[in-house]
Amino acid sequence: MAAQPDPRPEPGPDAGIDELQADIERTRAELGETVGALSGKLDVKGRAQQKVADTKQAVAQRSHDALDTAKAKPAVPVGAVVAAVAAVGLLIWLRRRR
Repeated sequence: MAAQPDPRPEPGPDAGIDELQADIERTRAELGETVGALSGKLDVKGRAQQKVADTKQAVAQRSHDALDTAKAKPAVPVGAVVAAVAAVGLLIWLRRRR
C-alpha cells in the first residue's frame, strides 16, 4: 500500500503561499496514510480477528462447493460411503477371525 512519491518537486524559495499550503496539505495526507498503514500493521488483535473471519468464510465456501458437487454427482459420496462401510466391515471380520 505504499503511496508513490509525488513527482513534483518541493516548492522552491520563490514559491507563493498557495504553493506552500498545497505542499503542506499533500505532506499531511501522505503522513496520514503512512500512520494509518503503520497502525494497521500494529493492530495484532484486529489482524487475527480478520484472519479468523477470512478462514470461516473460506471453510463455508468450500463446504458449500462440496455440497453442490455432491448434489451434482451423487455417485461419488455414495461410493465413498460404501467404501467406508466395506472397510469397517472388513476390519470387524478380520478381528473376529483372530
